[in-house]
Amino acid sequence: MKSMTGYGEAAQHVGVTKVSVQVRSLNHRHLDLQLRVPREYLALEEDIRKAIREKISRGRIDLFINRLAGKGQSHKLEMDEELLGQYLASVKQAKKKFQLAGEVSVTLLASVPDLFHVREFEVDAARERKAIFAALHAALKKLEQSREREGRQLKADMQTQIDQLTRISAALEARAGELGLRLQRPSAQGRDAENALSAEPQEIGVMILKGDINEELVRLKSHVIALASVLKEKQPVGKKIDFMLQEVNRELNTISSKVPQLPVVQLVLEGKERVEKIREQTQNIE
Repeated sequence: MKSMTGYGEAAQHVGVTKVSVQVRSLNHRHLDLQLRVPREYLALEEDIRKAIREKISRGRIDLFINRLAGKGQSHKLEMDEELLGQYLASVKQAKKKFQLAGEVSVTLLASVPDLFHVREFEVDAARERKAIFAALHAALKKLEQSREREGRQLKADMQTQIDQLTRISAALEARAGELGLRLQRPSAQGRDAENALSAEPQEIGVMILKGDINEELVRLKSHVIALASVLKEKQPVGKKIDFMLQEVNRELNTISSKVPQLPVVQLVLEGKERVEKIREQTQNIE
């Protein structure tokens, strides 16, 4: 069992360039991928998504990839030699034509528009691909370890709630058994028969319904046993648990409607409280 919340990060180097990956997961009903990658790696985005889907099936995933180039590796200065040649030729022609004195200085050249350009180095994404995915897989592994660690804590708490549901279902079964015996007492002899016959009509009417909850009790016990079994599964179980909790709630509601006696209603309310606690934890489970 894994939680849907966790965090992982890793980094790799390609020469003097550092590629770092940070990945965070949060609760979500489905798999929601939110990627933030440098424009140099946009061509790899679909492969990155595929790698994540192979590891994670549910949750909101925020992925951040950063590329930090070494000093002097991100930009370079370029000079337009052709433009400079035209400029010098024009100056030489002007000096001759108008008989001007003096020389062209470097300072003057620096003021010529568009003579110098600062450009970014072109990134070879294919060359850096190996480092990107090595960092990605390492970050996803740490994320998985984080989710498993929290998942163990959720599992322990859910098991406690399921144990309480087991106790409650057994108590309901015992209560139904007691009511069943009381239902048979009018045919008994002596004081027991007199006591049973003296019961209020409303109480007798309620007791007649007691035998009707046997099927609900059987299904309730079956669902609780199945819940405990699901906790042992390794694949994602969040949606399965959520469905089973609906079934447990349905049986508890039916039991309380068929047997509106205070002891039974109290047990049902306690059972629904346990179900709600498990449901809250399920929101965090993959």
